[in-house]
Amino acid sequence: MTLINTIEKVRLAQKEYSKFTQEQVDEIFREASLAANNARIKLAKMAVEETGMGIVEDKVIKNHFASEYIYNSYKDTKTCGTIEVDAAYGVEKIAEPIGVIAGIVPTTNPTSTAIFKALLALKTRNGIIFSPHPRAKNATIEAAKIVLEAAVKAGAPKDIIGWIAEPSVQASNDLMKMADLILATGGPGMVKAAYSSGTPAIGVGAGNTPVIIDETAHIKMAVNSILLSKTFDNGVICASEQAVIIPTSIYDKVKEEFLARNAYILKGEEVDKVRKTIVIDGHLNGDIVGQSAYKIAQMAGVNVPENTKVIIGEVESVELEEPFSHEKLSPVLAMYKAKNFEDALKKADRLIELGGMGHTSVLYADELVAKDKIDLFGKTMKTGRTLINMPAAQGAIGDVFNFKLAPSLTLGCGSWGGNAVSENVGVKHLINIKTVAKRRENMLWFRIPERVYFKFGSLPVALEELKGKKKAVIVTDQQLASLGYTDHITTVLESIGVDFRVFSDVQADPTLSVVEKGAELMRSYNPDVIIALGGGSAMDAAKIMWVMYEHPKVNFKDLAMTFMDIRKRIVKFPKMGEKAEFWAVATSAGTGSEVTPFAVITDDTTGVKYPLADYEITPNVAVVDPQLMLSMPAGLTAASGIDVVTHAIEAYVSIMASEFTNPLALEATRLTFKYLPESVKGGALAVKAKEKMANASCMAGMAFSNAFLGICHSMAHKLGAAFHLPHGVANALLLDEVIRFNATDRPFKMAGFAQYKYPHAKECYAKLADYLGFTKGNETPEEKAKILRKKIAELKAEIGIKSTIAEYGISEQEFLSKLDQMVEDAFDDQCTGANPRYPLMSDLREMYLRAYYGPEKYLAMQKKNEEKTEKKAK
Repeated sequence: MTLINTIEKVRLAQKEYSKFTQEQVDEIFREASLAANNARIKLAKMAVEETGMGIVEDKVIKNHFASEYIYNSYKDTKTCGTIEVDAAYGVEKIAEPIGVIAGIVPTTNPTSTAIFKALLALKTRNGIIFSPHPRAKNATIEAAKIVLEAAVKAGAPKDIIGWIAEPSVQASNDLMKMADLILATGGPGMVKAAYSSGTPAIGVGAGNTPVIIDETAHIKMAVNSILLSKTFDNGVICASEQAVIIPTSIYDKVKEEFLARNAYILKGEEVDKVRKTIVIDGHLNGDIVGQSAYKIAQMAGVNVPENTKVIIGEVESVELEEPFSHEKLSPVLAMYKAKNFEDALKKADRLIELGGMGHTSVLYADELVAKDKIDLFGKTMKTGRTLINMPAAQGAIGDVFNFKLAPSLTLGCGSWGGNAVSENVGVKHLINIKTVAKRRENMLWFRIPERVYFKFGSLPVALEELKGKKKAVIVTDQQLASLGYTDHITTVLESIGVDFRVFSDVQADPTLSVVEKGAELMRSYNPDVIIALGGGSAMDAAKIMWVMYEHPKVNFKDLAMTFMDIRKRIVKFPKMGEKAEFWAVATSAGTGSEVTPFAVITDDTTGVKYPLADYEITPNVAVVDPQLMLSMPAGLTAASGIDVVTHAIEAYVSIMASEFTNPLALEATRLTFKYLPESVKGGALAVKAKEKMANASCMAGMAFSNAFLGICHSMAHKLGAAFHLPHGVANALLLDEVIRFNATDRPFKMAGFAQYKYPHAKECYAKLADYLGFTKGNETPEEKAKILRKKIAELKAEIGIKSTIAEYGISEQEFLSKLDQMVEDAFDDQCTGANPRYPLMSDLREMYLRAYYGPEKYLAMQKKNEEKTEKKAK
């Protein structure tokens, strides 16, 4: 198809689309966002494979951001017809689409930018034609196809999105001349061509972000934030830091902090070697773009450790003759020493003037003490994004470290950068009608059931509160029903005049068909209270029956979609409790499901598990009566108990841990270490131990309901599903490796969350060891973390849990055949996001292997493989 034919088809489709209502457009926007989000990993892999730039895991995040955050930001924005009426001031704003947009997409962000621009076009009733970069055309076109197919399925005209199948400079120029608006992201040449085309254009100027670290700054947070940003996708985001400017008074301290966190500061002739690698013949060397610090050092002939995060060159000149003063689009930083704040400001202003006008600048300073400096910085810097105390890459794109800065992957630079706009581009820029953003921590919460009853014999007393209710449905499993556990409830209900039905078809790993059967019973019976009786499976099934009873048209695939932030999820969870209260009565100590907002359902036709997570499905009332738990078998008690301690430990080190969750996590851990062995060995006679473990389970549930979990659970979910291991056992097999992985102050990648200022998981593990009385007090944090790991190993051995995955009869061949899928699925698990150390897929793979073989055997195998490689090389 010729370009002219493509433009004609898209223009006809857009003419039809311009007549769509807001409701039609919003549905198309939503479905397209869902489709793009579902394809985030696939597209990230394609992008890295095709371009050779960046990091798959980080491109996954960018694709996720481009779909979820953009949808969340604009889902309620009016873009059709009358969009705003202010009667008092007599203002009415009417939106009309622009027409056909030319979407120029760079090689550095080939899929996330395409998703972003396509969604904005759909939301504004515009057509869009993409001009991909030739080195990334397959990834960009695939992203466009995915969004188009979802939009058409939701009712959009079939040609509303198009693309140039064989991109070239000439084709791009022709497209720009024939379009109604150009949305250009790319190199300076491409942006200049857009503005020279004669068509209205919104382009992105070059970035050359300077960062000033003031004397009042939180140095550890500043350095970690810079590294978080500069290493993200190997520095290809145009807003990422290019130069750090530090007053003399704190220069050495900042330098030490960089060195302590695996930055490499060039020495002597190494600076010149890297200079010659950064800029060749006056232009940025394209071979370094999106490459790792280690690879760039190799290209320059400089030896650096393989785990080097960033290469830093200490330089003096801020003029163009200094290669380090340029935009580098890689993990390479310039570092300048300034006499004082005024000198630092002067250097930053010059760097912007020569290479980054209008883009981004950052200042780290105490907001209260250094208010005058912040004000002066904001007034001086000619940048659209003047950021305070936040990583440049993640801060500039908006809605991550400041929630009033619009999310965008096209960052306008205003007249300073030769651009049409100076703010983050959004939907308002695609219809016909200087930000100082300070870092803010988002609101946290502590949400649990309204009432929690505990102690022996608490169940019948609690049930008295149901007096006045009309009908109850009790959801449990066949074994508990046959053993008479339901009698504990039905006897009381009969005495207070509440009619009831018992649904006892729940099995382990409840299936959608069983849940639908239970929901059908509820819809025909119309209960005003639902009582879940059992362990995790009964609780999960009952929660989902509750959802299906109150909202029978709900789509589980949508509700189960992984989110980065529960408040920004694409699909809003429906309001619960309008038909029935939910009571959770625990008969086992392990899952804590009686107080959690989580549930998992398996589609028995496909085998796919759908995890639901939302505070709407938190039970209204929880009952923890240890009298119901005395007959738990020893094996189940052990597996459930180790699940409790894993819940508590992961909640304690989570990036969302708080002063509200930490005491619960600490005490749950203490109770487990003290009482779990007795609960396992003593059986029904260990009355006190059973009660303590019941309380520990519930407290750990409260903790992780609000702090969330980490990669131990991410990996355990996939390990258990793949090999049918009990969930607690799967956690036990992985916990040691996860603590070892997390217990560092210098992770290669830190989790990104506004409250989590710098890595401190190792410190948390040390405090936990102290709290449990395992230490003498004079050990280092590293030693204390190792002591904690040793004590966990001793606890597992005492309750009969084996040391390695292999010991559970899983063959090496079978394990390795499923390893890659487990790794990818674990990375995408909902629990991964709250882990204190952001894992790469290679990290997860190594942990799985170490857990399978055992650390000693794994290391021996690694050494043997290295020796073979060396021998082969010689």
